[in-house]
Amino acid sequence: MNLPNKITVSRILLIPIFVIVMMFDFNWGNMTLFGAEMPVHHFVGAMIFIVASCTDWIDGYFARKLNLVTNLGKFLDPLADKLLVTSAFLILVEIGFAPAWVIIIILSREFAVTGLRSILAGEGTIVAASNLGKIKTWTQIVAISALLLHNTIFVVFGIPFDDIMLYVALFFTIWSGWDYFYLNRKVFVNSK
Repeated sequence: MNLPNKITVSRILLIPIFVIVMMFDFNWGNMTLFGAEMPVHHFVGAMIFIVASCTDWIDGYFARKLNLVTNLGKFLDPLADKLLVTSAFLILVEIGFAPAWVIIIILSREFAVTGLRSILAGEGTIVAASNLGKIKTWTQIVAISALLLHNTIFVVFGIPFDDIMLYVALFFTIWSGWDYFYLNRKVFVNSK
């Protein structure tokens, strides 16, 4: 397994650690960051999520720089993204930081695109993430990070940055999903 794929696998391995830290209160107490009070375990969970999210950029950088783009990487990278983002969104619903209806739409798109990827893979076509898909992923990561950090950076200014970014992520999620299905419509046109 090459270096970029190992980095991608590390992202997958950080997911259970992130979930455990976020879902179990280890009685680490509370902290105040930029005027927002939050449980320490939320801060630690947010840092794990952010580090895991950054590996998405790092693995892509090394894959391109070292010319190590592989079919395994094209499969694992979006899978790792979906697993990490899905875990985070479900946690945000569980702790009451995100409305379930928004997360249902986002996750429905993710499952639908994963299903389409499986169909295409069965036909021998591996599709790498599009630029629109990458924008979708990064808007989701920014939204999740802001929500996990209790909107700390913008509390001082009274800007609901976390909520704004969640709806920006929803917009790009819907748009990129539509684009993905439109560009691959031949699967449905040619189906028997």
